[in-house]
Amino acid sequence: MTDNTQTESKFAVFWKKNGIITITALVMIVVVILSYTNNSVTTEAVLASALRHATPLVLGALCGLIGERSGIINIGIEGQMLMAAFLSFLTSSYTGSIAAGVFVGLLTGGLLGLLLAFMSVRLKVDQIIGGTVINILALGITGYFYQAGLTTGGKLQPIAIPLLSDIPIIGRVLFDNPPITYFTIILVFVVHYVLFHTKWGLRTRAVGEHPRAADTVGVNVFKIRYINTVIAGAIGGLAGAFLTLEAVGSFERAMTNGRGFVALAVMIFGKWTPLGSWGAALLFGLATAMQTQLQFAGTIDIPHQFIGMIPYLLTILVLAGFVGRSRPPAAEGIPYEKEG
Repeated sequence: MTDNTQTESKFAVFWKKNGIITITALVMIVVVILSYTNNSVTTEAVLASALRHATPLVLGALCGLIGERSGIINIGIEGQMLMAAFLSFLTSSYTGSIAAGVFVGLLTGGLLGLLLAFMSVRLKVDQIIGGTVINILALGITGYFYQAGLTTGGKLQPIAIPLLSDIPIIGRVLFDNPPITYFTIILVFVVHYVLFHTKWGLRTRAVGEHPRAADTVGVNVFKIRYINTVIAGAIGGLAGAFLTLEAVGSFERAMTNGRGFVALAVMIFGKWTPLGSWGAALLFGLATAMQTQLQFAGTIDIPHQFIGMIPYLLTILVLAGFVGRSRPPAAEGIPYEKEG
């Protein structure tokens, strides 16, 4: 009886931590098995497209979870991505340097993160309103200063890793990508390690759960929240730079198209963990890739608007099914006031 209880307990812990990414892996394996025998090229294209679509979502989710783990709700991910996409595109257009554009994207996201931290920590503004202000600000500024006809000197190109890129199916999917995609995959594991296996991560989680207790043992709650929100903003800015300098190579008004809000759903679906968020982002990316494939292949004879709804319907189902079951950090959205 005791052994069974312990086994069930271990399984429950594993499923709680890794359930989302496990489900995603199983879904992708089923997709590969069902489609590879018919058309391996299409299978590779769909999976590679899923990874590309997942990249800005997981970057946005990392932006959200780093902030929320330290107690700051970030509704402004959409605005951070949009503003960073716009300024990184302008920088690349006028300087001819893609690297400079990526740097400006990171800087833009970090500065907007600093603005959110200032409003949330210093001014104690309602964090939902603070994030909404950033979204409206970004939409207005990028729409007003947008210039039609601007182009960049190119976009970031895929870099094939020798030998690994020749592996059937996963070679082209995982080892033949542009730099930001590679960096995103690495970043997921780095953030996971830092968050759950370092002193900084312990302090971050303590500040997000019990800031009063963290302050009592000498942790600077305000400093942790400021730094984490700025770092999170920079990651959100990288998602914006990805859209213009790696995925598309151009900028259009409101081109983020709700990805910042989908990233919040991904974060919740992933239970505020980097690996879980990556698994959820891959699931959303696969849904988007499949709907694109269905549209181009004409597999289903229904209006394309209905096929285009698939990723957003999945977002609604995820939020409806998992929000109540996921527990956010206890102190998120609550301004901290130091006693004495």
